[in-house]
Amino acid sequence: MPSSSRAGPAAFLLLLAAVALAACSLTFNWREVPIGDGGLIALLPCKPDRASRALPLGTEAVNVEMAGCEAGGATFAVAHARAADAAQAEAWLGAWRAATRTQLAGVTAQESVGVVSRAALQPAPVRLDAGDRNGPGPAARVLWFAQWRAGGVSIYQATVLGTPANAEAVTTFFEGLRLP
Repeated sequence: MPSSSRAGPAAFLLLLAAVALAACSLTFNWREVPIGDGGLIALLPCKPDRASRALPLGTEAVNVEMAGCEAGGATFAVAHARAADAAQAEAWLGAWRAATRTQLAGVTAQESVGVVSRAALQPAPVRLDAGDRNGPGPAARVLWFAQWRAGGVSIYQATVLGTPANAEAVTTFFEGLRLP
């Protein structure tokens, strides 16, 4: 009998630990995700949903493909479109930036030079950091960039909406963007 009384509490503790582990999940489960046909690999913190839609960029409706997901209190997304040439890419990226700034009206926003290894120098990468209407932290961080490809220019918008539970997640997301 003494051995069964020792096994009872030990078995209960093992069962309790197994239940606790099963209830836990990683908040940020990073994975490499191909975006568009240009070869971009994005590092997303969760399994992305994918969609495409026509987005009005200036005077044109442009087909944009998106991949994104929510993790740790924020949404992480990357969108892609393909322009015919540098002039069209520049116009579309300008319209995309203007549309984003309109959506963030009333929020303090600052644009700066964006950085993505192997991104085109023209149109130049641009980063936008916008403050939260309801608090001190950023509500949106957006990075626009382009890549020259045979037959055109791939343009991208990488976005973090909200303030993730782990501040390092924003850095990991943006530094995880890799062009071939």
